[in-house]
Amino acid sequence: MKQLQLEMFGQALRIEFYPDLTQKIFANSELKSEVVAAPDTLVTHQFSVEHQGQGHDVAMVLQPDFDNDTVKMQLSVNGEYVEGVQYPLINVTGDSATAKRGWFGLAALGFKLFKSAKVIKAALAGASIAGYAWLFTLEFALVLVACLVVHEYGHVRAMKYFGIKTKGIYLIPFVGGLAVSDEKITTRWQDVVISIMGPVFGLFMSILCLVLYYATELELFAGAAVLSALLNLFNLLPMLPLDGGHVLKSISFSMRSWIGLSVCLAGVALGLWISYVFGLTLLVFFLFLGALEVVFEWRQRHFSHLVPLDTYGRVFSAVWYCVVVAGHIAIIYHFADSQSAILSLPMKILSS
Repeated sequence: MKQLQLEMFGQALRIEFYPDLTQKIFANSELKSEVVAAPDTLVTHQFSVEHQGQGHDVAMVLQPDFDNDTVKMQLSVNGEYVEGVQYPLINVTGDSATAKRGWFGLAALGFKLFKSAKVIKAALAGASIAGYAWLFTLEFALVLVACLVVHEYGHVRAMKYFGIKTKGIYLIPFVGGLAVSDEKITTRWQDVVISIMGPVFGLFMSILCLVLYYATELELFAGAAVLSALLNLFNLLPMLPLDGGHVLKSISFSMRSWIGLSVCLAGVALGLWISYVFGLTLLVFFLFLGALEVVFEWRQRHFSHLVPLDTYGRVFSAVWYCVVVAGHIAIIYHFADSQSAILSLPMKILSS
């Protein structure tokens, strides 16, 4: 027997293919449809599923290719054609049988091996410090890397709070940092908390550096405070794939999918305008990735397993986001009239 497992409308969908050409579809272990397909003939499964109190009529045509262990699915929901997608089949007749990986599976395996190598983490951290020190100074490089680590640690702590396994923090020279998880999120609330906790920890660092500056009168701490605030404020821009974009996406896609698509694409447009004004060519690349994420989520909206935010969750997330943004702006504004070029630079950038 061959099997396909995926999620649709928050339900675990299991499709079974038998040697006698019988096809069965289960939703949360409940049999929804069973048909016997004739050779070289397409049959349509028709069934209904409920999601958030609403019923959805599903029409599904399956074209299995047992030689290559794949199946092509054509799907319509409430009379609207979604798309044709090819999925891998799992052979469940043997203990050691698994789905064929293909090149993408091998690439994913290689990436996991890459993430698990501690020596790679150390090499990336050293390369980041050396690169920033080459551009600026060693002190500035150490401060910048500390800001990045604290920011990413906020993401890691949030993941661990939700019981999500993590691979740790990776510093990418001239790009920033990355907190890598080993599992997927299941709710929009998790996406909000994990995304915003990076800037929250960054705000804590800015406040701590501000206190140390007044205690020691060392300008290095003041520079760390404003630099951390500027970096985290940039991450809070409402565009994907930045943290602010993930918060915005979770709020907007918890309302209506077309609102989420419109708002997130507006964030992409904002990012392109910022890239043009400041000449941030690298940001264009990240915006391209963010736009792909928005479009992909829009196309897969009927399959989304993420539990949406309720009204309270959307309001709380929006207020939380605004408070964190205001905190970073306040740190930057505190040094707006400083005679130091470094301390006043973030405010000049914001007011330009």
